[in-house]
Amino acid sequence: MRNRETVMTDSQPRHPIAQKRVLYDMPGTAGVEIRGGCQYSSDDTQTHTLDIYYPPHSTAGPALPAVVLVTGLPDAGAMAFLGCRIKDMESFVSWARLIAASGVIAVTYTTGTDPAADLSQVIEYLQVDGHTHGIDSSRLGLWACSSHVPNALGQLMRNASMKCAVLCYGFMLDLDGATGVADAQRTWRFANPAAGRTVADLPPDTPLCVIRCGRDATPHLNASIDRFVERALAANLPLTLVNHHVAPHAFDLDHDSDTTRQIASGILTFLQNRLSSDA
Repeated sequence: MRNRETVMTDSQPRHPIAQKRVLYDMPGTAGVEIRGGCQYSSDDTQTHTLDIYYPPHSTAGPALPAVVLVTGLPDAGAMAFLGCRIKDMESFVSWARLIAASGVIAVTYTTGTDPAADLSQVIEYLQVDGHTHGIDSSRLGLWACSSHVPNALGQLMRNASMKCAVLCYGFMLDLDGATGVADAQRTWRFANPAAGRTVADLPPDTPLCVIRCGRDATPHLNASIDRFVERALAANLPLTLVNHHVAPHAFDLDHDSDTTRQIASGILTFLQNRLSSDA
């Protein structure tokens, strides 16, 4: 029996950005069940844990596919700036609830000083022990946004078994001599394990859904998406591009419109379809 548990967060005041929820909801999000504090690794200083979001009434039946919500920043830095861990930001919590309400398990996790290594450990844990949590380890996908996207790209390059990935308004790859992603990494200190790599390093058959915000003012971000899309299409990768042409960065949190809600719903449909057993 899976028990409903409250995701524990720290009590210090949160930055306003950590309090923003997705501007889309659907039936079932309130009934999502959460199993918190599942250990996936430990080191000399701390234990690293998962929060697993289950679809309502999914305590019995076959194992379900899962989506990992990727973190590209250490929790220590997030705590200092945001007042909470990345996984406990309302944006991550509300996306996890949406994914679970759509019928796919969602997984968030804590990070230490090396978010790239932590993500690899999360994936390894789910592939080996996911069945103990009702997860079909052969059907795993990634969801990432903004500065977390480079960590997801690095994982896709390391692990060709991922069934799909959603990459929302994120820094991509430095291609054709560009340095914008590396410059942003020095400023924001996000994990960038794909540094120096190209589109050719991605698995050729993993479906990608890339969301672009047409009025994103983040320096170099859309330029990195545009170059990535051009090269991905030239390589004939299975790419879905959605361009929310009037939206700023973080459209899902800041652009209250029917288009935003349609795109959010489309992301869930993409994950459902790509993670289906016969996909």
